Amino acid sequence: MSSSDVTTSPRETGAGHGDAVRLDNVVHRYGRGGETFTAVGPVDLTVPAGEFLVLVGASGCGKSTLLRLVAGFERPTHGSVRVHGAEPRPGVTAGVVFQTPRLFPWRTVRGNIDLALRYAGVERARRPERRRELLDRVGLAGVEGRRVWEISGGQQQRVAIARALAAENPLLLLDEPFAALDALTRERLQEDVRQVTARTGRTTVFVTHSADEAVFLGSRIIVLTRSPGTVALDLPIPLPRDGVDAEDLRNSAEFAELRARVSHAVKTAAA
Repeated sequence: MSSSDVTTSPRETGAGHGDAVRLDNVVHRYGRGGETFTAVGPVDLTVPAGEFLVLVGASGCGKSTLLRLVAGFERPTHGSVRVHGAEPRPGVTAGVVFQTPRLFPWRTVRGNIDLALRYAGVERARRPERRRELLDRVGLAGVEGRRVWEISGGQQQRVAIARALAAENPLLLLDEPFAALDALTRERLQEDVRQVTARTGRTTVFVTHSADEAVFLGSRIIVLTRSPGTVALDLPIPLPRDGVDAEDLRNSAEFAELRARVSHAVKTAAA
């Protein structure tokens, strides 16, 4: 990979007032004593508010570890992680969507969303209207009375996304949420997430190992090296984020060029 493959923008040189996430000299290790394993680092990264950042790389490069650090589920061994200037708080700082939906199977779709709204501090009187807004946003209007086991895997993941949006916090984190879905459902949900985040303006950090998914979703892509993960490529994606047909976008020459560039970077970084 040549030095021209790494794009450094002014936003990386200082936090500024519009930064949603900032990682300074972050290193994270697992284990104790002589049995330690460095998963990521050092990583310096700034995510401006409203950006859709995609972390992409081969399996085991530390993508999910970085996401857990931003979510506050873990604390870095060295360095600092800040979300809107403060340490992240699990369950408070960001809405998180995992690889599996992690819904409560004994509750209905309505029950799962209402529980998230309650934890988010939404008043009981406002919950029905807010629930309808969320389900409509993810394309699930009319299914609120169904049990989790009565809906498809794709619909369950839509519920998980709606639940993550319930808190109305400005940061959304997604850890390979479509990995277990069939190709058609995955593409449909990619389009949904792209539209939802474009309309809400939420800062989003999305983890994937797919160059195609990264280019389609992201306004910026970070490619990580093999473990310990560091930044191999920082690439802005100049594709339109709204008002464009998804199929036309995927079939465009610019999309194909960017996908090839990211794919090459992932393979090179993993070597």
